[in-house]
Amino acid sequence: MSKMTKQKKATVVSTSVAAFLTLSKLIVGIASGSVAVLASAVDSVLDMFVSIFNYFAINNSEKPADENFNYGRGKIEALASVIEGTIITVSGLFLFYQAIKKAISGETSSYLDVSLIVMIISLCITILLVLYLNKVAKQTNSMVVKADALHYKTDVYSNIAVLASLVLVHLTNYEIFDVIVGGGIALYIIYSSYELIKEGVLVLLDRAVEETLVEKIKEILLSEKEINAYHLLKTREAGHQTFVDVHLVFDCLITLMGAHKVADRIEDKIKQLDTQREWIITIHMDPYDDLEIDKENK
Repeated sequence: MSKMTKQKKATVVSTSVAAFLTLSKLIVGIASGSVAVLASAVDSVLDMFVSIFNYFAINNSEKPADENFNYGRGKIEALASVIEGTIITVSGLFLFYQAIKKAISGETSSYLDVSLIVMIISLCITILLVLYLNKVAKQTNSMVVKADALHYKTDVYSNIAVLASLVLVHLTNYEIFDVIVGGGIALYIIYSSYELIKEGVLVLLDRAVEETLVEKIKEILLSEKEINAYHLLKTREAGHQTFVDVHLVFDCLITLMGAHKVADRIEDKIKQLDTQREWIITIHMDPYDDLEIDKENK
């Protein structure tokens, strides 16, 4: 049986919460006819399925490297982020359609008191879930958990908007508030999904880690007196793993043991930059600057 890691536990918690909220909002949304509550309910349905998908994505990304996947399966998390963002976009388009449909048909809402109670409870639970997911995301640096946290953060805003619309409809009897809020939530959901898709695609394309971290790695390399130069510094991320590749140029008289000790020291310093990451560092040791020679020969 695989170990229940923090990120796996986070997806189980978010799935359970989404299932509870889905059932509550669907019942009230269908009964009341409120497009804003129904929009929130549909979003919770998607939350549930996305969280289930995220659990399996994390479960696979944590499997060790093998003969078929020499670098592990960390990019499954990025793929999950892209799929999650796409699903959120589709849900937003559907909700926007529902808002337009209600505006045209002139449907009215009912059971507003019950709807208000359900949405207040939903808001409180979702806020607690976001705080929990953000904590786990910081501890594990998991892209999937970060995506889940961002997703439920948008739910907090949408729940506040739904509450506001229900209060306004209750006080004024103008259904246009429900339509406006429902449509606004739909557009916000579509907008929020963009970052998830963008981040996932960039990881799949092996984007380098943030510039500040790269600069710190360069400072470590330059601080070693035994190194004459370095080149071909490359970085990328895949799930909870961070890959660093670099060529170090030593004096040709240094012993292999001496160069190896320097490389080990550099690896240890890089790993201390962020102990929450799993670092995969590959250092190539050169007795001369072969990059410059290659340039001259071209």
